[in-house]
Amino acid sequence: MKTTKSMAELEYKYGMKVRIYPSDHQKKIIKVNSDASRFIYNQMVALNKELYQLKKITLPIKIVQQRIEQLKSRRSARQLSNHYQFLEDRRIDSLTKANAIQNYQKAWNLFHKVHKSGVPKFHRKSYEWKYQTNCQYPNRKHTCMTNGTVRFLDKKHIFVPKLGRIRLKASRFDILNLKNEIRIGTVTISKDSIGNFFLSIQLASDKPFVKKMVSVGSKLGIDLNTKNFLTDSNGNVVANPRYYRTIKKRLGKEQRKLSRRQVRAKKEHRALRCCKNYQKQRLLVSKLLNKVRKQRKNFLQKLSTTLIKNHDQVIAEELRSKNLLKNHALAMSIADAGWRTFLGMLEYKANLYGRKFITVDPKNTTQTCNSCKFVMGTNDTEKLTLSDREWNCPNCGVHHIRDWNAANNILEKGQLVLAQ
Repeated sequence: MKTTKSMAELEYKYGMKVRIYPSDHQKKIIKVNSDASRFIYNQMVALNKELYQLKKITLPIKIVQQRIEQLKSRRSARQLSNHYQFLEDRRIDSLTKANAIQNYQKAWNLFHKVHKSGVPKFHRKSYEWKYQTNCQYPNRKHTCMTNGTVRFLDKKHIFVPKLGRIRLKASRFDILNLKNEIRIGTVTISKDSIGNFFLSIQLASDKPFVKKMVSVGSKLGIDLNTKNFLTDSNGNVVANPRYYRTIKKRLGKEQRKLSRRQVRAKKEHRALRCCKNYQKQRLLVSKLLNKVRKQRKNFLQKLSTTLIKNHDQVIAEELRSKNLLKNHALAMSIADAGWRTFLGMLEYKANLYGRKFITVDPKNTTQTCNSCKFVMGTNDTEKLTLSDREWNCPNCGVHHIRDWNAANNILEKGQLVLAQ
């Protein structure tokens, strides 16, 4: 008897996010599920905070022990639904509740693994909605994209539990053959602050989703910097588009206008959701921020795809954006560039297309001469500053363009790592 593999057992993973167009009735169901997901997550945070405080009490007080046992027994979707009857609403997907608890547990696991990530905190109510469900294959020997609880009806429509048939933007699914043995995993339905709805879907298969790229015999080192977005080891420079800076003045003006309307509404004791002028201005500000986000993402996607497709090995410097943002003089420029997002794109695209991408320690890559390996700041020499864009090596006399020299050093460091 043939048994289907789970998502974890399948070799290749693929994620897609597409725009969906729900009806007004479906939007209400999405809102109910989003609120339920946030409520359950916050209840888990509150339960564990109270348990933490109660366990500090060392005295064997009976009422305290009873309360501890009561809280422990409530940490499941079934018990929470029994305790809060509104969670029994038929519009709420049972897997929404399970995923909210699972996401809370994942947040705790991340905290134990990376202590700087912080303990799970309460989720705030906002204009953005989101909840997760899963595709299940009951009594099926054959799993594909058309026979699960979440299934494609065609390339323009998808069926989701509780929501039913939803129209979607089909152009992103042209690469997929709906008859292939592709398993659907977690499905996330979300709404952004503008009011656009999206569906993110996790796919898995034993066959690759895209063809592996043919070897081109090219290796590239890249240096990320604030003056230009990047300089590679071939001397090519990619200009920094600075999308946020171009719109900063207008955005600031609109945000001040929004703030004035908020203050006026509070003085008149009116709820913001009922203030039409405030909501219009909030939508305008959200659209400006969304425009910057989309422009930056489009730029990073195209650049990362080009680099990965045209080179067998891409080597970059390891950057910790959280630490870099502590420099208040450069924080806005660093955040506007989106370096961390760019490195993440390079990593998953390298895996997708069968290329190699690694990051190396950036220590002294800027200060080291690529010709003789002399390090600036040693032997009574001064270190290079950000204003030093070109320099001559005091040891061998070679003239260097700062970022090009750094990219070549990064490439050499990466080659040593790969050779080990």
